[in-house]
Amino acid sequence: MLILCHHRLTQRRASRGSAAIEFAILLPFLIMILVGIIDVNLIFYDSAILTNAVRAGARAGTVVQVPPLTTSQIVSVTTAYAQNNLVGGGSATSPTVTVTQSNGTTPGGTLQVAASYTYQGLLLGSVFSALTGPVVLNATAIMIYE
Repeated sequence: MLILCHHRLTQRRASRGSAAIEFAILLPFLIMILVGIIDVNLIFYDSAILTNAVRAGARAGTVVQVPPLTTSQIVSVTTAYAQNNLVGGGSATSPTVTVTQSNGTTPGGTLQVAASYTYQGLLLGSVFSALTGPVVLNATAIMIYE
């Protein structure tokens, strides 16, 4: 009877040890999946911020003002919004902004503000970008002059 109890105790210790080893093997993969999920969410967040930035720039350019904003002022409004809100894994890069006015600032003309931003990412985002090329986010807003 004593031998049987000792055998069960040894078996329990061995199963606890194997569970710890299995967890230690799987832990890096679980952490990679977690960081990957965070990176993908940051891409979506930065894409939404870039969309909001071009909307803010286009809105600032089309609102009735005397004198109307110049293209460089519209670019600075868009860039400031983006730089203040983009997460991008701590990168200090700013988006490339282009402003296109079809008929100048006359009422009924359109103002197009487009921005392009290279996402840097956190841990896996940087590795993924190195393997496949950079992740470039683009956003465009078109508004009509009032």
